[in-house]
Amino acid sequence: MKTGFPIIKPMGERAILIEFEPEINEQLLQRILSVQNFIENNYVEEKVEVSNAYNSLLVFYTEGIEDVYGEVSKLERLVSDAKIEKKTSSKIYHLPVCYSKKFDLDLELISGENKLEIEEIIRRHTAPFYTVYFMGFLPGFLYLGGLDEKLYISRKEQPRMKIKKGAVGIGEKQTGIYPQPSPGGWQIIGNCPVNFFDKNSLPPSQISSGDKVKFYAVSEEEFEKISAEVQEGNFELKVEDYHGEN
Repeated sequence: MKTGFPIIKPMGERAILIEFEPEINEQLLQRILSVQNFIENNYVEEKVEVSNAYNSLLVFYTEGIEDVYGEVSKLERLVSDAKIEKKTSSKIYHLPVCYSKKFDLDLELISGENKLEIEEIIRRHTAPFYTVYFMGFLPGFLYLGGLDEKLYISRKEQPRMKIKKGAVGIGEKQTGIYPQPSPGGWQIIGNCPVNFFDKNSLPPSQISSGDKVKFYAVSEEEFEKISAEVQEGNFELKVEDYHGEN
């Protein structure tokens, strides 16, 4: 552990931030999720919601904070007492993506800048088992780690005003899916027709931090077929137990 971490400090009047080492890796993710789980299971005196990012946890107090220094001290004890849980298994979600010209707004740009054939970009994008680090930016937007280094590319200097729901993009060292129409600056390479976030469901998303995502390429015809099945409620998302490296 690096000296000085974690750092626990107030964030406004209703939240406390727990900052961990400035790294991005699965070992730190597991530690963060273990601390999050421990806080949620042991913090019974106050009503709190805990969300994670790459290097931090945000503890949000639904009824406000009366004694901020007292709450920081409580969290310091909880973080110290939390044991790192070794996650023996997680879920892997197989998500279809259509990379056709109908959706791939930026494949040619990536091809030119990264000096890769479009078929090679698709092959490299569908090869990894991505790790879900957290959700953010938009409700249900998955931040996925594990992108092939050959596909790294900067975000757009001028974001688009509207990105389609299901758009699959690359931003810097990450890839992700826009779960709803939104402005966005990621480089768009395809579209996923699956709904994996529903604000009216509990939980809103069946995918959670620590799970895995595997993309597979589909044609426009297959995309339309899956879209129709999703609309009718007949599409079965392939989900498997994940027990380690593939």
